Amino acid sequence: MGALWILYRQRLRRDRWQVIVWVLSIGMLALFAVAAIAKTFGDDATRTQVLQLATAAPAILVLRGLPRGPALDSFAFFEIFSFLGVLAGLMNTFMAVRHTRAEEESGRAELISSTAAGRWAPLAATVLHGAVANVLVAVATALGFMAGGLDPAGSLVAGFATGAVGFAFFGVGLLASEFFSTSRGANGISSTLVVVAYLLRGVGDATGQVSPDGTTMTAAWPSWISPIGWGQQTFAYTGNRWWPLLLPLGLWAACTAVVVFIMARRDVGSSVLAGRSGRSDARPWLRGSFSLALRLQQGAIIGWCIGGLATGLLTGSLGSAIQSSITSNPQVSSVLRGMIEAQGISMTQLLVAALFEVAGILAAACGLQTVLRLRQEEVAGTAEPVVAESVGRMRWLGSFLGLGAVSVALVLAFTAVGAWASLAASGDTSGAVDDVWQTALDQLPAALIYLALPALVFVVWPRATIPTGWALLGVGVILGIYGSILGIDQKLRDLSPFTHTPVTTSTGTDWSGGFWMLGIAAVLAALALAAVRRREVGTA
Repeated sequence: MGALWILYRQRLRRDRWQVIVWVLSIGMLALFAVAAIAKTFGDDATRTQVLQLATAAPAILVLRGLPRGPALDSFAFFEIFSFLGVLAGLMNTFMAVRHTRAEEESGRAELISSTAAGRWAPLAATVLHGAVANVLVAVATALGFMAGGLDPAGSLVAGFATGAVGFAFFGVGLLASEFFSTSRGANGISSTLVVVAYLLRGVGDATGQVSPDGTTMTAAWPSWISPIGWGQQTFAYTGNRWWPLLLPLGLWAACTAVVVFIMARRDVGSSVLAGRSGRSDARPWLRGSFSLALRLQQGAIIGWCIGGLATGLLTGSLGSAIQSSITSNPQVSSVLRGMIEAQGISMTQLLVAALFEVAGILAAACGLQTVLRLRQEEVAGTAEPVVAESVGRMRWLGSFLGLGAVSVALVLAFTAVGAWASLAASGDTSGAVDDVWQTALDQLPAALIYLALPALVFVVWPRATIPTGWALLGVGVILGIYGSILGIDQKLRDLSPFTHTPVTTSTGTDWSGGFWMLGIAAVLAALALAAVRRREVGTA
């Protein structure tokens, strides 16, 4: 117990600021969402119209949630819970990998295992640390909803549903750390699974059964294979069901048990999927700084491209399912016809726009991770020998920036290929089939901002690169994608690149914001390249 307590305190001290920021952000987001929804959609009649619009155009539900009635509390849960689940999932996967695979990768785990703590005390301390953090998330979320004036009983269910989603993904992060030999690989696959869970929940919500009045839905089966979907099934404020929380908690327990089973049979530092042995000499093509950057990042780029392709492939199958559900409900069809006539867009165009918002976030994250790799190479001490040769600092940074731009374009291209192929296979003849290429291009400027701005942070303030990079992306998503829901002032929302993403409609595309963002990204990249010549490369 003494070793367990010491290791647990070490984790608390190491993560004190990260946990505080995550927990407070999730709790405050719940509070702000309720306040904004109460202000923007102040009565049941307005909220009923919004829900009928959402069920009439189910593509909206991919980025929202499962409608369960027009009351303020259930409407708030519908609007914000899925995003709270994503935040809880990312927090937990990063935390789990940081205290398991990253520790083994650095060699610290082997040192601790050689002491009286042994092999199991570190794992027990990590599991305890994750459990406490998720309880704090649950409490903070519940208090946020309560402070917004929502029903306390339903707020407790909503809060603990968020915490339970966190538990599930903590177990996923632990299990990923057993399979992959690097923290980068474990983080990549576990965060991808968070996005997959979000999309599965969205598919289940969008293809569910709509009630006759168009204000409630019963989710389809894909929601039942998503931890975020399990949290939604609590029906907070309308049903207050606790039993669905057994599913994410069961996943957490099962993953932990499998981790114990695997750890008992492997050496410290090894993994289920062993990394390939390196060559004694480099291949002929591995002679330039760009090819080195590509070799270091190829696994991550492939992973993000697969995520983009999967997002695109959802378009055709999801569009067919949505069309079928609309056709079977005359009331929904009439509402949808009115909306399409008013906006001059098709159902498929709505769906493509919604899914490409997700693709834009994936592309931005891919570009950001390329810059973060620069900092990881510098801390590991492998960057200094590279720039000490003829490569130089500018060429080294420029190679990663070039690779980041290419990887961003590849993620969007794979998304477009998936969307085009799935729409063509489904027999869709609307103009959106050809629009997918333009829609993919529309996401490029915002994604490049998240390549250039973190690169400048890396040059000016190296130690802040990783936390600042992810914080910038998170804030950008909140302001740009969810800012209208949260009632955030337009001046603040305009700070997010996602707010200015060009939108393709039947009348064309306004690229004025896109050109401005491309210019800003170019200026930021040029400043980073100019400034990197004057700073030292080191491990601090």
